[in-house]
Amino acid sequence: MSYSITQLLTQLQGELANAGLWQDKPVAEHLLQSSQPFCVDTLRFEQWLQFVFIPKMRALIHAKHPLPSAIALTPMAEVYWPGRYAQLHTVLKCIDITLGGGE
Repeated sequence: MSYSITQLLTQLQGELANAGLWQDKPVAEHLLQSSQPFCVDTLRFEQWLQFVFIPKMRALIHAKHPLPSAIALTPMAEVYWPGRYAQLHTVLKCIDITLGGGE
């Protein structure tokens, strides 16, 4: 499973860049300290994907730690980007399915 998640994370990064949502500069460290899901009070969803989700998943894979077995990125994308960024929605849905064991 890790190999396909690694590929999906790379694809997610590429789709964020293609959509013009990938940032060159990191966000301020204090913005990452949110206790809210997806850091909704401090980050935009694409920032959370770039600065929290992708690095955390890569760290888990690198350390050979278990990956989350249930995740729901797609509903957040549907709320945050309704009717936009179809390719991003597709990649996020694939991540949800893969981590949920529906590969």
